[in-house]
Amino acid sequence: MACCTDALSLENLEQTIVSGFGSLESQQDFRTPEFEEFNGKPDSLYFNDGQRRIDFVLVYEDESRKETNKKGSNEKQRRKRQAYESNLICDGLQLEATRSLVDDKLVFVKVHAPWEVLCTYAEIMHIKLPLKPNDLKTRSSAFDNFNWFTKLLQVDESIIKPEQEFFTAPFEKNRMNDFYIQDRDTFFNPATRSRIVYFILSRIMYQVRDNVKKFGINKLVSSGIYKAAFPLHDCNFSSPSEDLSCPNERYLLYREWAHPRSIYKKQPLDLIRKYYGEKIGIYFAWLGYYTQMLLLAAIVGVACFLYGYFTQNNCTWSKEVCDPDIGGQIIMCPQCDKECPFWSLNVTCESSKKLCIFDSFGTLVFAVFMGVWVTLFLEFWKRRQAELEYEWDTVELQQEEQARPEYEARCTHVVINEITQEEERVPFTTWGKCIRVTLCASAVFFWILLIIASVIGIIVYRLSVFVIFSVNLRKISNGTDPIQKYVTPQMATSITASLISFIIIMILNTIYEKVAIMITNFELPRTQTDYENSLTMKMFLFQFVNYYSSCFYIAFFKGKFVGYPGDPVYWLGKYRNEECDPGGCLFELTTQLIIIMGGKAIWNNIQEVLLPWVMNVFGRCHTVSGAEKIIPRWEQDYHLQPMGKLGLFYEYLEMIIQFGFVTLFVASFPLAPLLALVNNILEIRVDAWKLTTQYRRMVPEKAQDIGAWQPIMQGIAILAVVTNAMIIAFTSDMIPRLVYYWSFSIPPYGDHRDYTMEGYINISLSIFNTADFKSRVKESPYAGSKYDTCRYRDFRYPPGHQQEYKHNIYYWHVIAAKLAFIIVMEHIIYSVKFFISYAIPDVSKSTKSKIKREKYLTQKLLHENHLKDMTKNIGVIAEKMIGAAVENSLRPKSD
Repeated sequence: MACCTDALSLENLEQTIVSGFGSLESQQDFRTPEFEEFNGKPDSLYFNDGQRRIDFVLVYEDESRKETNKKGSNEKQRRKRQAYESNLICDGLQLEATRSLVDDKLVFVKVHAPWEVLCTYAEIMHIKLPLKPNDLKTRSSAFDNFNWFTKLLQVDESIIKPEQEFFTAPFEKNRMNDFYIQDRDTFFNPATRSRIVYFILSRIMYQVRDNVKKFGINKLVSSGIYKAAFPLHDCNFSSPSEDLSCPNERYLLYREWAHPRSIYKKQPLDLIRKYYGEKIGIYFAWLGYYTQMLLLAAIVGVACFLYGYFTQNNCTWSKEVCDPDIGGQIIMCPQCDKECPFWSLNVTCESSKKLCIFDSFGTLVFAVFMGVWVTLFLEFWKRRQAELEYEWDTVELQQEEQARPEYEARCTHVVINEITQEEERVPFTTWGKCIRVTLCASAVFFWILLIIASVIGIIVYRLSVFVIFSVNLRKISNGTDPIQKYVTPQMATSITASLISFIIIMILNTIYEKVAIMITNFELPRTQTDYENSLTMKMFLFQFVNYYSSCFYIAFFKGKFVGYPGDPVYWLGKYRNEECDPGGCLFELTTQLIIIMGGKAIWNNIQEVLLPWVMNVFGRCHTVSGAEKIIPRWEQDYHLQPMGKLGLFYEYLEMIIQFGFVTLFVASFPLAPLLALVNNILEIRVDAWKLTTQYRRMVPEKAQDIGAWQPIMQGIAILAVVTNAMIIAFTSDMIPRLVYYWSFSIPPYGDHRDYTMEGYINISLSIFNTADFKSRVKESPYAGSKYDTCRYRDFRYPPGHQQEYKHNIYYWHVIAAKLAFIIVMEHIIYSVKFFISYAIPDVSKSTKSKIKREKYLTQKLLHENHLKDMTKNIGVIAEKMIGAAVENSLRPKSD
C-alpha cells in the first residue's frame, strides 16, 4: 500500500491516496488503530506509552454495540470510517483507540503526528517557525505614558511569563539546520501541532466513486460517522495538572482572565493567542480596544446627559406645556378617525420634561463628538492591529493561506494563469463564476426584500390595531383612570407589535442563517478568509435590516407623512398614518434604543452563560458523581459543548450590531456608550468563561485582522454622520426652536422682542376647525363635541386664511434651516474625519521600522547560513581535490 508521508504537495498527496485506495468496495485490508486500555491518568495528554502526544481526538459510536436494526447503514458507516482511518495511517499519522469508561459504545481515537509528518506539512502550509531568538521586539501600548497606573491592571508576569520572541521564516525541510530546534518535542507547540493535524484530517479522502471525491473530517462528523473531532485542553480549568511537564495554560487563562476577580485586569492577549490561535486572539484584542475607547465616549455621553438633566427645569417650552393656563387650555385634535377623543396638551407634561433631557444642546455637541470619536477609534485600531500583526508574526499571512479542501475538490477546469502563464485548475469558468455571483446576489436581495415586507406588515398591524385597542380598552376600563393610565392604546399597540416583530425576526434569523451558509457554499470561495468574509457580508446585511428597521422607521418615517386632521394620509386607502407619541418621536426613539440595547445585552449574556452550562450538565448526567477525577482528559472534553464554525462569527456580529446602535442613533440617546461599556466589560469575561470552562478547545487558526468587519465598521461610521444629522434635523425639535429663537424680529414668528422661547408652543401648533373633519371622522361620538377648534403639530395656515391648511412661511424657513444644518454638519464632520484619517497612518513609523528591520535580519541570517553551508561544501570539495592532486603527483609516471 502506498504511503504518502514524504509528499510535498497536496496534489501528490491526493493522487497517492486515490491510487492506493480507490473506492470502498475495492479495498478490504484496512489499517485500523489498535484498542488500548486507559492507563488511569486523567490529565494525561499522551498515548498509553507516555511518549507520543495526543494532537487530536476523534469520537465515534461503535456500530456493533448500537441497539438498532439498520445493519446495512451501520456497515457502510463502519467501512467509510475504516477507510478514512486507514488513509490517515498511510499518510503517517499514528492512531490509538480507547473505549469510554462511562459509555462502552463510545470509542475515542487519539491522533498523533510524528516529527516527519509535522515537518512535511509545516512546509506545505508555509508555517513560520523560529530561526533564532529576537531581542528587537518590544511590546507597545497606547497607554505607555500611564505605566504608573496601568501597572496595577497588568497580569502578574510571575504567573503568566512573557513569551520569548524569535526571528521566523517559512519552514523548509532542506534547511532544517537553520531553524532554532533545541527540542523536537517542543519545536512545534500544541496549537501548531493541532493546526497541522486538522489540515490533514480535512483533506484525507474516505471514498472515491465515479470520480466523485468524498473527504474530510467535517463531512464525516456532519454525516454522523464521527460524533466529534477536537484538540484537547491541556488541563482542568479549576486546578493545575498533576503532570509537571504540563504548562497549565487553560488553568492560567481561567485564573487570570475568565475569573470574575480578574475583571479589572488587562487581557493576557499573548497567552490567548498561544492557546487558542490568532483568530481568537485578534477578536479579544479588538473587543478590548473597543471597550477602552468606549470609556471616553461614555464619559462625554454622561456629561451631556447630566447637562440635559440639570437644565430641564430651564426648558421654557416644556414649562408652557405643563402650565395649566397654557398647555391646559390647548385642546389637541383626535389621533384617529373613530373613537379617539380630543385631549389636552398638558397630558404630555411628563414626557416633555424627559424629552428636554435628550433634546438639548448637549445632544448636538455629543453627536458631533461621536462623529469624530468613531474615526479616532477606527484609525487607532488599525495601528494597534498592525502592531499585533508584527508581534504575532502574521504580517505576510495572506501569502500563506491555503485553498479550502471543498474548493480543491471542485477544481476540474484547466485555465492558463495570467501571471505565471502555466496551467492551473479552477472550479468553474469565468462565465460560470458570473452566473454563480448573480444567483447569490439575487437570493440575498430576495431575503432582504422579505425582511422589508415583514417590517411593512408590522407597520400595517400597528396602524390597524390602534383603533381596535382604542375601542376595546375603553369598554373594559369604563372610564376608570388606573387602566387608562397604565394600559393605553399606544402602549398595547407597541407591546404587541414588538412581540410579533421579535418572533418574526427570530424565525427569519434561523432560516436565513442556513440560507446564507448554503449561498456561500454555492459561491465556493477559495480560502477560508474569503469564505468568512462572504458569509459576513450576507449575514450583516440581513441583520442590519432586521435590527435597525424599527429605529429607522421611528426616526425618519413615523409622524412625518400624516397630513392634517382635515386630510390625513392613509396607507392603502384604509389605514391612517401613525403619529408620534405625545412626547414626540425623539423620546420614542430613545425608548426603543433603551429596550433593544438593554434587553438584547441582558438576554445575550444570560443565554451565553446559562445555555452552555445547562447543556454540559445535561451531557454529564450519565456520569457517576465525582467521576471527573478518574475519567481521562479526552472524555472530559467530549462532554463540553462544541464551539461550532460560526461561534466567533456571532460574537463579532453581536458587537457590530451594538456598534451600530452606539453610532447610528446616538443623537437620541447619549447614554448608549455607557450601556455598551458596561455590557462589553461583562461580555469579555463571559466569553472568556465560556471558552475556558464550557467549550471544547477550538482548532487554532491564523488571522491577520478582523476581516470584513473592518469595512463594515467604516461604512457604519460614514452612515452614522448622516443619520445623526437627520435625527437632530427631522426627529427632534431643535431646529424649529432655534429658528424661532433667532427670528424674534420677524412678525410671523410672534411678538417676542428678545431671544426667548416663550410662545414657541403656540406657534408650533396649527389650528383646525372641527367642522372641516371628513365624513369618517364625523361618525365619531366625539365629533360633535363642544370644541369648535383643535390644535395639531404642524406649521400650517389657520382656517379662514387665503391658503388655509397649507404650509406657512415658517415651515419653509424651518425646512431650509434643517437642510442647511445637515449639509454644514456633514461637511464639517466629514472634513474632520478625512483629516484624521490622513494624519494618522494605518501603521506607525516604529512598527514599519521594526517590520523592515526584522525582515532584513531574517534574510541576512538565512543568507549567512546559506553561505556557511556553501563555504563548508566548497571546503570539503577543495580538500578532496587537493588530496586527489597530491595523490596524482606522488603516483609514479608510467613509460
